[in-house]
Amino acid sequence: MSADFLYRVTISEAAMAIDHLDGRIIVLLAREPRIGVLEMSRRLGVARGTAQARLDRLQSNGVIRGFGPDVDPAALGYPVTAFATLQIRQGQGPDVRAHLATVPEVLELHTTTGSGDMLCRLVARSNADLQRVIDLVVGFDGIVRASTAIVMENAVPLRIIPLVEQAAQDRERT
Repeated sequence: MSADFLYRVTISEAAMAIDHLDGRIIVLLAREPRIGVLEMSRRLGVARGTAQARLDRLQSNGVIRGFGPDVDPAALGYPVTAFATLQIRQGQGPDVRAHLATVPEVLELHTTTGSGDMLCRLVARSNADLQRVIDLVVGFDGIVRASTAIVMENAVPLRIIPLVEQAAQDRERT
């Protein structure tokens, strides 16, 4: 049995495979989020109905989750980014998540395996302000310990397009 076969078998049944046209739609929307469906269809060389149907399917299957602006926290006055690994008390997960959702500087929260239970991406106005944010985060009874690392450089910003292109290529190979 090949590793490629095992990989395809282990992919979640709920995952949606995208093809080359889906990939081109996603790339175009990522580069030009304000493009209309008519212009999209023209640039992709497909009928407007095809472009609309594909877009609707990508949205309904959760592949495309939104069309909001890509906002830079630094441009809003929050140039410091840090990651905090949190250890929480057993059974306190829902309460900790609810608490962290009230802190605007918590941009992301992931539950994790390993030495910590949760990983937060935080932003702050300065290193001194980061202390205030950390105090807000850990000032909750359900959080036992926090370990924080300040980001020095974002060498590879969040990107999806290479993954979209790979997924479309994988579909073409099957």
